[in-house]
Amino acid sequence: MLHRGEIIEKIIRESGYSITTIAQKLGKSRRWMYLLFDNPNVSIDLILQIGKIIYHDFSLEFPEIIKGQSVSNEPEVRDQKADDHFWKEKYFTLLEEYNSLLKKELDKKSEKKKK
Repeated sequence: MLHRGEIIEKIIRESGYSITTIAQKLGKSRRWMYLLFDNPNVSIDLILQIGKIIYHDFSLEFPEIIKGQSVSNEPEVRDQKADDHFWKEKYFTLLEEYNSLLKKELDKKSEKKKK
């Protein structure tokens, strides 16, 4: 079974946000983030802060969060340039996959016509 730090690492990597970006928003270093991933006793407050940054509800992984939410409900001040870059990269990746699939389909149709 994974401990808190390992679960946080898994969710962060799946989120698409870079560890550097999250570390900067927390005011920490990348090295500190890697040490966090090794820590089985990460605080609920820190888990909630990370969740706000990556837009993830950690209450699914940590049901005890619902009982003890102590982080303020103020909206997270976001880095617009980092967000724009993230979505731009997502869009380009999706566009490249679509173009690849489209090319395969066109190649199949042209081979059928040759026969």
